[in-house]
Amino acid sequence: MLRLFKQYYPVRNAIFVVGEALFIFLSVLIASFLMIGSESFSTDHGLIPKTLLICAVCQLCLYYNDLYDMNVADSFHELFTRLLQALGASAIFLAGVYFLFPICVIGRGIFSISICFVIAFIVLWRLAYTHILNRGLFNKKIILLGNGELSKNIASQIEENKDCGYQVSAVIEGKDAGDGNVAQSFQSICRNGYDELCESARKLNIDKIVVALEERRGCFPVKPLLRCRVNGFEVIEGTSFYEMLTGKLIVEKINPSWLIFSEGFTKSWLKKLFKRSSDIVFSLILLIVLAPLLTAVAILIKLDSKGPIIFSQERVGENKKPYVIYKFRSMMDNAEDQCGPVWAKCDDPRITRVGKFIRKWRIDEFPQLFNVIKGEMSFVGPRPEREFFVEELEETIPYYGERFSVKPGVTGWAQVSYPYGASVEDAKEKLNYDLFYIKNMSTFMDMMVVMRTVKTVLFGEGAR
Repeated sequence: MLRLFKQYYPVRNAIFVVGEALFIFLSVLIASFLMIGSESFSTDHGLIPKTLLICAVCQLCLYYNDLYDMNVADSFHELFTRLLQALGASAIFLAGVYFLFPICVIGRGIFSISICFVIAFIVLWRLAYTHILNRGLFNKKIILLGNGELSKNIASQIEENKDCGYQVSAVIEGKDAGDGNVAQSFQSICRNGYDELCESARKLNIDKIVVALEERRGCFPVKPLLRCRVNGFEVIEGTSFYEMLTGKLIVEKINPSWLIFSEGFTKSWLKKLFKRSSDIVFSLILLIVLAPLLTAVAILIKLDSKGPIIFSQERVGENKKPYVIYKFRSMMDNAEDQCGPVWAKCDDPRITRVGKFIRKWRIDEFPQLFNVIKGEMSFVGPRPEREFFVEELEETIPYYGERFSVKPGVTGWAQVSYPYGASVEDAKEKLNYDLFYIKNMSTFMDMMVVMRTVKTVLFGEGAR
């Protein structure tokens, strides 16, 4: 498994992405040879850097068209449609680059011909990869210890995400077995007994033993697990494996000792300084670049409905310190005078016509960049919440108060990983992602969040 941006990915995923890049690279080389001949490979032509530019743009467009999500592009029709959309977007983007920087032009007609090879190579490559996924080739085999809710969550995640790189070979039932046994879907080795665990793992060629026992008092299989460990089998705690598998925690299943002794939660002064510096620089650049758009939005808000252009409201920040957040007003003025604080809803009648548009494309969030410059927020972090809801959620959701150990963010891991939430259950699920971010926050993870935020904004996903 490869660890990238604090998440684990199967090695075959990296091979798949690199292999696709090589096929795009090869397609451009073939097209260059057909159009120009061997002269295209001379150093004067600059073929290599120009080809690398095409590869980078094409793969970026493939990513933004969800072509690296195997649960989305799971049929030939969907694959072919999204592939054409991605390559069309690549052509438009490269046309703009070539217009601004003519030196980057690779040669007349080369890109058009290379597209034909790219489509053929990528379709064949992905059909082969899909065959590997469907057959479960190169999957790591695991044994699940336990038959409770945590075990069912792990099995469900593996079953739903065929590209996760794991396969549940067997389940050993513990005393936490309940309704809807997860073991019914897999080969069950034994019931309420672990004596033959090591022999069973060897017989099934197991790579990892996941301990997902929820009731451990008086029934934790210390000796069998110790024997497995010294015999070379990897043993991992269930909640840690779930974190590694999904990119989130599961607050209802973790205990304080797990959080205390787990890796992460590092907050060095150097990391804080770099994050603060990048927040200021990035926010200033965005405000300057987007100034015409923000001015136009302000005018439209004023023309569309009565009330102020900027909506301000008190939110709870780092260390529970209150601050005033700024957003473009997207609702009618004084929208909560009669109903009081409530969760936002789909097709909320309080939202104005312009408000629907700016919410869909997340434009209403941009004034928060001033909060970032003031130091009250970070560009990436947990979503800021109101004190009214914080008090309710702290009483209902375990560890909810821990999200205030960092500054709230304009965007965040929870915002790009989970749809807009409007209930306590949604807040609980978002906390799973927020705690994962706080535990594993880094510059590279912030970059990943920003990339996924751009995708969310471009396609207007998750707005309400």
